[in-house]
Amino acid sequence: PTTYFEVTRPIPVPNTKPCSYSVLQHDFGYTYGQPPVLADYTPPTNCASLNSETIVLEWRATCKGRQFDRIFGVWLGGVEILRSCTAEPRATGIEWSVRKDITRYKSLLKHNQTLAVYLGNIVDSTYTGVYHVDVTLHFYPAEDDHQNELLDDDVVSVADLILPISRSPPLNDGFWFEIKNSTDPQSKKRFEIPRNAYRAVLEVYVSYHENDEFWYTNFPNEYIAANNLTGSPGNGPFREVVVSLDGSVVGAVWPFTVIYTGGINPLLWRPITGIGSFDLPSYDVELTPLLSRMLDGKSHELGFSVTGGLNVWYVDANLHLWMDHDVEKTRGKLLEYGSPPLSYSLHSDFSGLDGSFTTNVSRTVHHRGWVESSKGKTVTEFRQSLHYSNSMIMGNDGNSQVVNQTINFGTDLDIKTASSSSKSSSPKEFTLYLYTSDVNNADGTVDSIANVSLGLEEKSRKNASVSGVSSSWLKNLQRGQGSIVVNGSSVVSGTGATQQVELYEGSKSCYFRNVSSSNYSIVYDDE
Repeated sequence: PTTYFEVTRPIPVPNTKPCSYSVLQHDFGYTYGQPPVLADYTPPTNCASLNSETIVLEWRATCKGRQFDRIFGVWLGGVEILRSCTAEPRATGIEWSVRKDITRYKSLLKHNQTLAVYLGNIVDSTYTGVYHVDVTLHFYPAEDDHQNELLDDDVVSVADLILPISRSPPLNDGFWFEIKNSTDPQSKKRFEIPRNAYRAVLEVYVSYHENDEFWYTNFPNEYIAANNLTGSPGNGPFREVVVSLDGSVVGAVWPFTVIYTGGINPLLWRPITGIGSFDLPSYDVELTPLLSRMLDGKSHELGFSVTGGLNVWYVDANLHLWMDHDVEKTRGKLLEYGSPPLSYSLHSDFSGLDGSFTTNVSRTVHHRGWVESSKGKTVTEFRQSLHYSNSMIMGNDGNSQVVNQTINFGTDLDIKTASSSSKSSSPKEFTLYLYTSDVNNADGTVDSIANVSLGLEEKSRKNASVSGVSSSWLKNLQRGQGSIVVNGSSVVSGTGATQQVELYEGSKSCYFRNVSSSNYSIVYDDE
């Protein structure tokens, strides 16, 4: 079988022998519209390392035959711990694995839980691929006992409690909310937090499908109307997930443009898959400045909407909470809150099916507040600064499209106590270039050419009065070129080549990989 892989730096783990626990083995045949597959998770008694320094989830799968890419999720006690996409198989068979650091979910793993996997697969006479899956957890003990005594720094410690902000079973689907349009009212959940919480972070999982799978290529509605187009997804090429607490906007997610394994030209992603496609990123929104609104012992509501959204977005979240075990109640106050409306501009210049469109969007979110616990008073300030630009050119009677898109996603977090302070900034830049050109042939087939470039750059810098300065820099750039002949929804023939460079520089480690593939084979791989 061919081994597919996503280029990603290895998880830094202690130099110790892990205690490994197989939690699920299942064959996903016709599972679409069925309840998630469940497995009982019991904290393994033979692991002295439940207080492990690092915990890794490993998903291993094989498949052969023919099958579309399928999105799937893994939940533990309703808390999502992995969002991913399956690889598309071939007749001779494929295999792939995903390793994800799930240490931040440690508090869940100390108790009995139900593990749930939803992978909506369809098997019939045409689509024959069954996914054979094995999910294993690896608990890595620290190299010595002192390593488990983390610095008293909540930015690196893990939460004491995680609340699922997702749908509750029974479900014939994933636990995610399905957001079908920009005003979908159903995507919200009531929750109540313990009154001794002193920090709160909302982790949001996002994926997009069907009419919005390629949202960054969607036409403005005026272009669709002027050309009487039917079946072309609209609302323009900008999307965001907006997070609200009791109806007030508290954060936004401008997602990285993950291209799934069957996207644009499926032959581009064999065996090197698209950035983020095997382990979709989650996005953190700091809610600590707003804790005072939630510490009243009453239930509150977190909700999600997608600006410009079309059917369908899968969104859910996990509320990570840190507890003060020395007091019954903490208290707090919101000092500043700012969430001005989105700034949006669209410039269109088209005649018939050819023309150009420039979309620019920006948003800021800012809140500051204090929480008083047994450690004293802590003031937390959270800022998001988001900028988006998309340039789209249509040519050749609308049969060719060029998209150039850049998203700048800046997050700053300042924390001050009477005796210490820390400032963290993590600017991200997501870039996308896409050229596609289609030619309709007399026999009903379509010749499709695609060139794609995906870029992800993340910088992280933290300056703490106790632990000093730490920083990291990640740059991941992927380029693909290919052409296919398509008949209906089937690729009749074609070629695909991909080149990728990943570079990581951190305070404690570095990583470099330069790899290239062409038509299922690796051309070179320098690591």
